[in-house]
Amino acid sequence: MKKALIHDWYYVNGGAEKVIHSINNVWNDLEHYALIDFLTDKDRKFILNNKKVQTSFIQKLPTAKSNHRKFLQLFPYAVEQFNLNEYDLILSSSASVAKGVLTNQDQLHICYCHSPMRYAWDFYHQYLEEAKLTSGFKGTYAKYVLNKIRIWDVINSNRVDYFIANSKYIAKRIKKVYNRDSKVIYPPVDIDKFPLEKDKDDFYFTASRMVSYKKIDLIVKAFNQMPNKKLIVAGGGPDFGKIKKITSSNIELKGFVEEDELISLMGNAKAFIFAAEEDFGIIPVEAQACGTPVIGLDKGGVKETVIHEKTGLLFKKQEVKQIIEAVKQFEKQSFDPNFISDHASKFSKERFEMEIKEFVEEKYNYFIG
Repeated sequence: MKKALIHDWYYVNGGAEKVIHSINNVWNDLEHYALIDFLTDKDRKFILNNKKVQTSFIQKLPTAKSNHRKFLQLFPYAVEQFNLNEYDLILSSSASVAKGVLTNQDQLHICYCHSPMRYAWDFYHQYLEEAKLTSGFKGTYAKYVLNKIRIWDVINSNRVDYFIANSKYIAKRIKKVYNRDSKVIYPPVDIDKFPLEKDKDDFYFTASRMVSYKKIDLIVKAFNQMPNKKLIVAGGGPDFGKIKKITSSNIELKGFVEEDELISLMGNAKAFIFAAEEDFGIIPVEAQACGTPVIGLDKGGVKETVIHEKTGLLFKKQEVKQIIEAVKQFEKQSFDPNFISDHASKFSKERFEMEIKEFVEEKYNYFIG
């Protein structure tokens, strides 16, 4: 069985790339494809075990490294130029266009879907507003491109033989957008990297790339109104400057931190705050692995990984007042770090690798008869 894995793009080591790392642990003979590959040597070693990635023409376009998304209108054409006819099994890892690769009737295509394209579907209006593309010529063109992308996205969903969703939340989105059923296999979390810490310090913690949908600004604004409570924030990104301007003295912005410091902060915090609506959300599970309860939004993947009032507290809306109320409620309750850590183990890397291996091999054996 000759196997290929196509991922949307490689430029950061995020949650989707942790999935790729685990898939490589299961099958070490995969050949890799992606629109672009701008990984650092360190990240490439972890994610791909230093394997070469065959990239599209997008790789060579000016400014592709700094802003590949500006070439969105070219993505469908680019992914269709990959010739994968020599492979028996194609695995796609897709939150954008990877699942649109062309295959034939003699090939099995299984897609691990992180989400249907967010900017074309669920976050369409939010994307246009944040990019200031709601009006004018540029706005009209952006809407035209996204309309074409949506049509292509639905059509190419038929190129996938089996979908795997990274959560029940995404399984519902796949059904809504593509009218396809999917198997839920939660992403891998490297539980062993996040040791249980029973003795907590007197601070709250959050960590994220600082982009708008992560809602770090809401968390900061909430703690601005609770000056007697300390918040530590880790992470960098486009919104760092804006968030720094609204930060009061009880909040410490650390920017990017190395993994060892992140693990230490995660383990010693009295609670981890999470306000994003994520497809799954690996970092709240990492916090729970440390025995740290999560105060999180009651939507998306967090709703599936945090047990309300047992491994954390869930609030209903992305609002400052709701975060404040959740923190106040949290301080009236007690949580068992051992129970929280045991719960997190259900999302381990070993569990993921076993489940995806069983699913793919079962479907391939059925496919070849």
